[in-house]
Amino acid sequence: MTGALPELDPVIHAQARLRVIAALSTLRTEDRIAFPRLQDILRMTAGNLSVHLRKLEDAGYVEVVKTHHGRTPATLVRLTGRGRVAFDDYTAALRALLNGGAEEKEQS
Repeated sequence: MTGALPELDPVIHAQARLRVIAALSTLRTEDRIAFPRLQDILRMTAGNLSVHLRKLEDAGYVEVVKTHHGRTPATLVRLTGRGRVAFDDYTAALRALLNGGAEEKEQS
């Protein structure tokens, strides 16, 4: 192996947050998803999803907007531009890490 292995973003690397980011990355740039729909897709409890969204929001990777549809409260979530870049960087680093590990095995 010729270089140092890349670092993986610890904010994204946690399994639950990786699942959240991966799901949100399938949306178009300005699209938002309703919290209950995201919860259903990920099969996470509301509390667990909220905790992970907060960490992602604190990092600037997601935007959480609380609004109303008529009189019904609604929480909408979207991946920010910064979050898209971070996810792209994460997947590139993961590929490099996996490819680096493959090269190391071939050299052994």
